[in-house]
Amino acid sequence: MKNLSVLGSTGSIGCNVLNIVEMFPQEFAVDVLAAKGNVALLARQIEQFQPVLAVVYDEQRALELRDIIGPAVDVEILFGDTGYQQAAARDSVDVVVTAMVGAAGLMPTLTGIEAGKTIALANKETLVMAGDLVMQRAAQKGVDILPIDSEHSAIFQCLQGERNAAVDKILLTASGGPFFKRPREEFKDITLAQALKHPNWQMGKKITIDSATLMNKGLEVLEAKCLFGLSHRTVEVVIHPQSVIHSMVAFHDGSVMAQLGIPDMKVAIAYALSYPMRLPLKQPVPNFDAGLTLTFDQPDLAKFPCLALAFKACETGGTLPAVLNAANEVAVHAFLNESIAFVDIPQVIEQTMNRHAVVPDPELAGILDADRWARECAGELVRELVD
Repeated sequence: MKNLSVLGSTGSIGCNVLNIVEMFPQEFAVDVLAAKGNVALLARQIEQFQPVLAVVYDEQRALELRDIIGPAVDVEILFGDTGYQQAAARDSVDVVVTAMVGAAGLMPTLTGIEAGKTIALANKETLVMAGDLVMQRAAQKGVDILPIDSEHSAIFQCLQGERNAAVDKILLTASGGPFFKRPREEFKDITLAQALKHPNWQMGKKITIDSATLMNKGLEVLEAKCLFGLSHRTVEVVIHPQSVIHSMVAFHDGSVMAQLGIPDMKVAIAYALSYPMRLPLKQPVPNFDAGLTLTFDQPDLAKFPCLALAFKACETGGTLPAVLNAANEVAVHAFLNESIAFVDIPQVIEQTMNRHAVVPDPELAGILDADRWARECAGELVRELVD
């Protein structure tokens, strides 16, 4: 039996994690649930899974949660950064699922590592911002970081029993999002509703927009570089609209291994939670008898400049990936609020990156300073666009 702390339990990944727990109650128990503001859903999760600790964003939400569940429910309720870090370090927890959105996941992940917990990582921003530092601390503590992203889970599975020295390249597949076939000159007319309609995956709003700009794939390039200890030059992006091949690894003898499956996050989540075993999910396999066609293409970096900016940040390193991530979060938030246009997102990011004085080999404090600076800079650029 593994005891879980699920950080981001009300998001799409968190809800899928709890679906796995529900399917395999003999394998998993939930000790901690942490969310941001969806206290109504969190209250229902507390009722079903009976954790000993629940954490929310602030004191007001903590009071709302207690009002909903009532005083008779025996669960400790905490809030804020201190609460999230306690959720990641609780003695009874075996596995911390980091499914929080954005930079907020970094400190709880580091706290879980320091506490010696296995990390089931869905928060890619943790490795984008501070990948080298995070992986070094995990190695020092003997902590496993197991990927939940479908692409990184696929790579992880393909590398089982293999040596990194034999890897020629990592091939990260991308669906291309809703606008891969759309002419570049029509991007100025993209609406929020259109951008939120991903063709293959059901995800949260922020990651859905990142998929539409291909920034999500750029963040995954940065994540893969750190997670698998490879040069950024070995990571390539391949457009695969069917999302059947979740990623591939090419070896220096010319062999290519691919992990295939239907577009469903449960497989990757279950593998991270149960590793090195596989759970009998009984998921359907792709229907190879129905004329299944798998197609591939190269990304157009001129049409999707966010991906090009991510490659630049990956090559430059230092504090630039943290700046890229922070500026993207600010720009996407503004687009979700319909304050800026879709085409403004990469402009805000690029201008923020261009204004940044990169610090090589930063410590944690330097990474957090760069994150704060980039949010202020990107916020100013957004206000200029709005005015």
